[in-house]
Amino acid sequence: MLNATPCCLLVSGGKNDVTVQFGEKMATPHHPRRGSKGYYPRVRAKRDHGYIRSWPEKEGKVRLQAFAGYKVGMTHVEMVDYRKSSVTAGQNIFSAVTVVEVPPLKVAAVRYYADDTEGIRVISEKWADKLDDSVFERITRPKEFKPTEIKIEDVSDVRALVYTSPESVTGIPKKVPEFFEVRIAGDTVEERIKFAESKLGSEIRFNEFAKPGQFVDVIGVTKGKGFTGHVERFGVKLLPKNNRKHRRMIGTLGPWHPNFVRETVPQAGQMGFQQRTVHNIRVLKYGTSDEASQINVKGGHLSYGLVRNDFVLLHGSVPGPSKRLIKFRETVRQQTPDASDLKITYISVESKQGD
Repeated sequence: MLNATPCCLLVSGGKNDVTVQFGEKMATPHHPRRGSKGYYPRVRAKRDHGYIRSWPEKEGKVRLQAFAGYKVGMTHVEMVDYRKSSVTAGQNIFSAVTVVEVPPLKVAAVRYYADDTEGIRVISEKWADKLDDSVFERITRPKEFKPTEIKIEDVSDVRALVYTSPESVTGIPKKVPEFFEVRIAGDTVEERIKFAESKLGSEIRFNEFAKPGQFVDVIGVTKGKGFTGHVERFGVKLLPKNNRKHRRMIGTLGPWHPNFVRETVPQAGQMGFQQRTVHNIRVLKYGTSDEASQINVKGGHLSYGLVRNDFVLLHGSVPGPSKRLIKFRETVRQQTPDASDLKITYISVESKQGD
């Protein structure tokens, strides 16, 4: 709000001049926008799995910075509250957890990047000698591929091109694998290249990415709701019940100027099936395929079935329905230290099918 001193304006109108006195305060010319632009545009995602747009550039030992798995469903556990600032710290509590099946990822290629005027660009690739036949339902089978010679001083980033193995997961219908990049982090480029090439053509398990007690960022595509109205999509207030036309709509499309409808005006449209990132999700448990009976509920997980591969339990919920591919990434906002004293005393395996 701008403050203005009282002033007068003399308007000449012939014989009688008119004096107009302004008030002490003027209307504010603008105000901060409402709502975050991070969730615009609210349109359908291009694919049913999330895309990792940025990577945390952390130094340390050579490691993978991402993984992927298929969301199974939710259950609850009884555990000792590890949060020191919680009112129930050190006590047994019940908490909701998400089950994610994480079969091993396979490394198809290593990509070498160099700095460019517009960011980074691929300067060379090195592919594995043998790939699964299902891979070529996703990509074209190369006739001959000879990687170009590179100099280590030209390489600025190293990433592994990995693919999933959905044929080993009985809970989902797809058999064609998904491809995505995983950044290799480390202190030096030489160590990162050596690590990536040692993994070429081999399998990577989840425990090479994260351990129980660590935080991860979960990237996924939310459950699609289809076309919805103003109230359900943006939560605007209902108009009075004796409104002239409709209650479940907005009162105005905006001001006279600018004389167009701005994108920030709440309107009906697509709701859900949008990429979202949930930061700092705790990994509570990692188990191999031999331990899957510990988390398989009676009658199978709803709309999924039984888990037959490696799995993880995540504290809380993650975006997306069951069977959807979600991706894990190293945290970019972590401030709370990892927990090393996790103690789960009970995992519910009661049926989720209902009575």
